[in-house]
Amino acid sequence: MLRPMLLAVVAIALAALPGRAAEHGEKAQKAPEHKTTQSKSYIMVDPIYSTIVADNRPAGMLMVGVGLDIPNEELHEEVSRSMPVLRDAYIRNLMTFTANVVRTDAQPDVGMIADRLQGVTDRALKKKGAKVLLAQIAIRVTTK
Repeated sequence: MLRPMLLAVVAIALAALPGRAAEHGEKAQKAPEHKTTQSKSYIMVDPIYSTIVADNRPAGMLMVGVGLDIPNEELHEEVSRSMPVLRDAYIRNLMTFTANVVRTDAQPDVGMIADRLQGVTDRALKKKGAKVLLAQIAIRVTTK
């Protein structure tokens, strides 16, 4: 009696194997990649944060989200390789801008930020062709 029951369990387990193999095969497939845009010329830059200072103390944070549109494939590859240098230039420029211009009681001038970042991009790459696209600008005020 034990033997036929054992055979039935083994038969059921073997019948389930092909279904499980298909499940594992599906999991082995590459997960879909999240894309910000379908454009191949777009490069997203991680958000940049800079401290807002008022009365010699931190009063908040300025966050700037930026992307670059680079239709020239050769320049696109160059920007991808030199992104750490470009990001450093953005951070340094925005730190100076935030320290001198940005206040917690007024909205920062978005046009001025875009112009500054475009100038930084052109100087860092030593040529034009990469268009700065602002995605988001936000201020977080530190409460007392």
